[in-house]
Amino acid sequence: MSTTELIEVKPDAKFEDGDRELVEVNGVEVGVLRVDGEYYAVRNQCLHDCGPVAEGAIGKKLVGEFVEPGKRVEKEYDDDEPIISCPWHGWSYDLESGEQLADDDIVLPTYDVVVDDGVVYVDCQ
Repeated sequence: MSTTELIEVKPDAKFEDGDRELVEVNGVEVGVLRVDGEYYAVRNQCLHDCGPVAEGAIGKKLVGEFVEPGKRVEKEYDDDEPIISCPWHGWSYDLESGEQLADDDIVLPTYDVVVDDGVVYVDCQ
């Protein structure tokens, strides 16, 4: 694997669940996060008011199903889709896709994360 396209973050063994690291990728600050054993990387600039979204709270995506008129929406948390919420104004994004939860036409840039030979990298392509 060529590392010329990868930005080194830190050793995998030093990342614990909930950890975050900030790195620069092509002149942009990117937050690398480990959530439930998985790695995610997002641009650290909320699309609402440029807040430090990578510093926000991590949660589970709330999903609902509309059964029929006059009935309450059946809601549950999706354990497979973690979200991050900007600490400034609460805009929330899917960590995998970067989609803003209220409007999937608004997409926070995300990056692939690679673990190679015990080291975590962000793919800057």
